[in-house]
Amino acid sequence: MSFFSKAMSVATDSAMIAMSKRARELKAAGRDIIALSSGEPDFDTPDNIKAAAKAAIDRGETKYPPVAGIPALREAIARKFKRENGLDYKPAQTIVCNGAKQAIANAMLATLNPGDEVIVPAPYYGLYLQLVQLCMAEPVFVSTRTETGFKLDPGDLERAITPRTKWLMLNSPCNPSGAAYSRAELRKLTDVLLCHPHVWVLTDDIYEHLVYGDFKFATPAQVEPALIDRTLTVNGVSKSYSMTGWRIGYAGGPEKLIGAMETLQGQITSGASSIAQWAAVEALDGPQDFVPARRKAFEERRDLIVSMLNQASGVRCPTPDGAFYVYPSCAGLIGKTTPAGATIATDKDFVNELLAAEGVAIVHGSAFGLGPNFRISYAASKESLEDACMRIQRFCGSLR
Repeated sequence: MSFFSKAMSVATDSAMIAMSKRARELKAAGRDIIALSSGEPDFDTPDNIKAAAKAAIDRGETKYPPVAGIPALREAIARKFKRENGLDYKPAQTIVCNGAKQAIANAMLATLNPGDEVIVPAPYYGLYLQLVQLCMAEPVFVSTRTETGFKLDPGDLERAITPRTKWLMLNSPCNPSGAAYSRAELRKLTDVLLCHPHVWVLTDDIYEHLVYGDFKFATPAQVEPALIDRTLTVNGVSKSYSMTGWRIGYAGGPEKLIGAMETLQGQITSGASSIAQWAAVEALDGPQDFVPARRKAFEERRDLIVSMLNQASGVRCPTPDGAFYVYPSCAGLIGKTTPAGATIATDKDFVNELLAAEGVAIVHGSAFGLGPNFRISYAASKESLEDACMRIQRFCGSLR
């Protein structure tokens, strides 16, 4: 009899975490490494948010918080949803979690049974696959295409739905592709969902504020209000406010689902850090003037990296509308060999040989369910990105 549960047979380490760990080890050993594998803003948390945390400590806000979040933050979340998304969630329809990951995990654990199906467009954030499988449910992958900007086709969604479908998981802007759905594109998907009242929607909006050019963000329940009673809208402060380490995510949804998520969270972690919650109140309610400036910086980095990658032999890099990732194809390099004689048979071979030869750490696309591609995070300085792209160009040019 195995000591470990069946859940451990599907739980694996994240490829992103594994590559970041490997990059740190090589750097500690003296290698010149540029790590572009982690999805973390390189900007610091704004000073007003840090000041709010310090003030909370001074006030003694250091006791156990309510499991679903302090009232001040749940009220701020409700205001945010109304102000920015046109969604009328009451504070009781919101929950504060230890990161957006926990919000998604709570929802899956509260609703999935063996045999249930969850539609997951590919490429996908690996957490989605892991959580569905940990709940002993079945992920149903729907591949997207470069030609359509890695966006889910409404016809493909229709064909994927069965009587066992419980959720559609939608991430816009998307990790890893940067794909973002316009209001018109979401309308086509919500029209399909209106015909299938048993299917719920989990929308991961964590990169909401990181959209570029003239793109306007929208979220499913905003586009089709009739779906609000079967939609969980997930968000957090990690990306927009450079608060990854504060571990505050949140969600809005039907009160019955929020209540079930609260029950589970109370038995697993209880409430999120009281101090971080007060900082999040300031993030949502405080000045937002730094957001456009940082968004502009990310947009400039995106344009730089797309231009330089498209100058690399065998690489084709589309221009994404959001997040801080690009998802280029390396199909033109499959089958080639390195100067040392190693064959590039897969996208994983490509990223491993690139790291070995040039010290650039990125993540292979097959880890996100769609290849041969690779993901680069451009949450790094322009100097680092330019250096990394020059190394990638050199490596690609050396293949035969």
